[in-house]
Amino acid sequence: MQTAFQLNKDNYHSNEANQHYMSVSQFKSAVECEAKMIAELKGEYTRPFSTALTVGSYLHAAFENKEAFEEFCESEKDVIFKKRGSGKYAEFEQADKMIETVENDPFCMHALTGEKEVIFTGELFGAQWKIKVDNINHEKRFFSDIKTTQELSKRYWSEKYNGWVSFVEAYDYVLQMAIYREIIHQNTGYYYTPYIVAVTKETPPDKAILHFDSSRFELELEYAQEHLPNIITAKSGEKEPKRCEKCDHCRVTKQLKNTFEIEFLLK
Repeated sequence: MQTAFQLNKDNYHSNEANQHYMSVSQFKSAVECEAKMIAELKGEYTRPFSTALTVGSYLHAAFENKEAFEEFCESEKDVIFKKRGSGKYAEFEQADKMIETVENDPFCMHALTGEKEVIFTGELFGAQWKIKVDNINHEKRFFSDIKTTQELSKRYWSEKYNGWVSFVEAYDYVLQMAIYREIIHQNTGYYYTPYIVAVTKETPPDKAILHFDSSRFELELEYAQEHLPNIITAKSGEKEPKRCEKCDHCRVTKQLKNTFEIEFLLK
């Protein structure tokens, strides 16, 4: 099913665009809490400010182009720069070191060669999807994304995988690459190879270029196909969105109707 909504760089992140299209971030939000995702679509919930997300956007802008970086720094100057011209806040001084670490590595820069911030749309598992690819190289048929992390080898417990995983799996970057790969294939006729250029927040920063075994994508697509039907029906208003009763939105809107046995506290 096609949508008449005209998607572009100016409205890509708008609520209207999110109502017309599924995205990886929207899917992840819905898996965590359908009610929170729907409330955000309706304008009833706004995500709190995150310095970490702003630092990530700062790095992405730096590798997009000089103009985009300057525009970002100007739009976020109150977050990036200290008052009275005394330099940048510590998180952004560290981000500059991370940028330098990547820029000084020819292999990293090679992995980031291509067209920047490219939008594609496609249909997957009954939903219209939108993606914005940070970097795509049509000549060599690969796409790549910069990701920041605390340490390359830090482990995270994952309920999804029922075990200890890397930051790539913990933050569903494998899912992101699987969806992007499919939508790019629909638009180009080719399966492009995805890479992650990872840089750490350590002093000095560490770095790595990560690739994926293709079997990982099959598992992630099965995961998306399993969860999408409920998300689509919640988004269309055909069913009441499921509450997680743990997130900030659920805490604010919670109305108690019963008591709980103390075992509930450990769930």
